[in-house]
Amino acid sequence: MRKNPFYSALAVLLFVLNCPAEAQQKGKLPVLGWLSARPASLLGLERFRPGLQALGYMDGKNIAFEPRYANNDFDRLPALAAELVSLQVDVLVTPSTIEAFAAKNATKTIPIVFLNAADPIASGLVDSLARPGSNITGLTNLAGVLAGKRLELLKEIIPKLARVAVLWDPRAPGSAQQWKESHFPARELGLQLRSMEVSSIDKIEGAFREAMRARGAAMAVTQSPLFLSNRKLVTDLALKNRLPAIYNRTDWIDHGGLISYGPDDSEPIKRAAVMVDKILKGTKPTDIPVEQPMGFEMGLNFQTAKALGLTIPPIVLMRATRVVK
Repeated sequence: MRKNPFYSALAVLLFVLNCPAEAQQKGKLPVLGWLSARPASLLGLERFRPGLQALGYMDGKNIAFEPRYANNDFDRLPALAAELVSLQVDVLVTPSTIEAFAAKNATKTIPIVFLNAADPIASGLVDSLARPGSNITGLTNLAGVLAGKRLELLKEIIPKLARVAVLWDPRAPGSAQQWKESHFPARELGLQLRSMEVSSIDKIEGAFREAMRARGAAMAVTQSPLFLSNRKLVTDLALKNRLPAIYNRTDWIDHGGLISYGPDDSEPIKRAAVMVDKILKGTKPTDIPVEQPMGFEMGLNFQTAKALGLTIPPIVLMRATRVVK
């Protein structure tokens, strides 16, 4: 029996129309590339996903993710950034300054959003906060500016404090900026700074020994993917060497850190998700101003204070937004 061409064409059309929508749309999903210097175990992308979900983005339905982690091997970042560029991701998101530079060097066209940059203008990451320029925007954490505030807090806790060791990573632009920005407020507070320059995990313990030989009485820890990935090691060494230490994020006090002060850690995740949403809907990164933090958090760990024999002054305790007892 001869087939009717009309019915054959109709059958093909009905088959196509009844194909699962996911199969038709799978190749058209916008793809978000995530470039991190830290290990995947720190769950950077997993913490970022809820911000997008709140805006209606669901993994595998209307967005896809391509994460890449350097596991603290900063030399791998350029290759990982190039790999994401070769995949033609629709937007590239980076947790901090060092990854943002790797992404910026890898592409001049794919939009880039950074979550935490210490001083994006001074470092050359953006042209200005209002008009970032080119294909990049994001959020600054004011880490360099807040370096002095952290020294003030140490001085409030230890009024007779005279020497502070600063743990910093020369390979992390934000960390180096904080070390640089610490000098002026230190002089104003009458503090002597001791450099604890560390660029790899095997040098951390030695840096503590050097700080103790230099009679460091307290420590300020700067922002670096290396230190964040080794929080427990750093806080344990600070306690072992009886060094009261201040950190830039409240999650440090959960690992035994004494005190922390910095921007609300949840804010960049929410705001960066909004930026990604705007970009996916057609807004150019240069038309999205770099945002500064609006809320700040101070954390205290009373167990660590007790172990160090410190009494937290009431005026400091009143300003704490989170306390570990």
